[in-house]
Amino acid sequence: MDELKALEIDKLQTKLDELLKRVCDGIDDRKEKKKCLSRIDKLQRTLSKKRSGSLLSREFKRDMVSYSFIAPNFIGFAVFTLIPIVFAFALAFLKWDGSNEIQFIGLGNFKRLGSDIFFQAALKNTIIYCVGTVPLTMIASLALAIILNQKVKGRAIFRTLSFFPYVGSLVAVTAVWKMLFHPSKGPINSILYHVFGVAQADLPQWFSGSLVLLSLILFSVWKYMGYYMVIYLAGLQGISGELYEAASLDGANTWQKFRYVTWPQLRSTTFFVVVMLTINCFKVYDIAVMLAGGGSGELTTSATVLVYYIYQKAFIDWDLGYSSAVSMVLFVIVLFVTIIQFGVQKKHAE
Repeated sequence: MDELKALEIDKLQTKLDELLKRVCDGIDDRKEKKKCLSRIDKLQRTLSKKRSGSLLSREFKRDMVSYSFIAPNFIGFAVFTLIPIVFAFALAFLKWDGSNEIQFIGLGNFKRLGSDIFFQAALKNTIIYCVGTVPLTMIASLALAIILNQKVKGRAIFRTLSFFPYVGSLVAVTAVWKMLFHPSKGPINSILYHVFGVAQADLPQWFSGSLVLLSLILFSVWKYMGYYMVIYLAGLQGISGELYEAASLDGANTWQKFRYVTWPQLRSTTFFVVVMLTINCFKVYDIAVMLAGGGSGELTTSATVLVYYIYQKAFIDWDLGYSSAVSMVLFVIVLFVTIIQFGVQKKHAE
């Protein structure tokens, strides 16, 4: 056995020496060189295992120790996130109500989407909400960041006040907004009635009808602009003051400094803000339910968003296959939009 082991070690060592010689002599082909380096690493591990007599190499044991540290988190991720996602993909092609036998229907769930007016309304509302919320939140947060980045009195207090809506309880702040915009008792409509002379019958219904999406957009901008303001503040403080000094020497005014110095330097920050805002807007659920859901928490067609529709089809109608199909549509939309954003960012970076 010892002789066989010695022979195997000699053969492996010979192969290793030949590969090392080839690499040292120089290989023009980059792929071939990479393959040789990979084989050298593999042979070195095999030799180390043979010489030590251990079934497991030192590198393998070291890798297992490393994996053991991430195993608890990965197991939790697999059980509660990865497996449900895979099952949701499969469920989109099935018909199941959670209790009866599962039936395979192929693309049947996706074919239903074309004639489902409630899905179309939810998709339309979600897109309008995103188109309205993303640019307004970005502009508001950037403007706040620029203002509060200046040396003004009490800017720490104003930064705290601007960030407060984000950390405040959603239930509490939505309750305040519903009181402010109450159709008959709210101060907003009272000002419209007493100051601007709007007739009682013409006072806006902020959380129903055609104005509900506008109310959702305004609330979302108010609540989240403080968070993205902090991100923009970090980006602004990372811009070198020498750039502004050079721009001043060239005679640039405030707008030109913003256009040619501030905005280009904030391009990566803006990309992050837009991506995160877009994803969060497509996932909107709690704000719509809290503001427009009323006492029962049910949304009308004018306020229904995709995530709420997914919840309704899954846990109220128990049409799990169809709700998974809607989820896949939402996933594809978010993925498509994100890919476009990354493509635009890459093009600008080049």
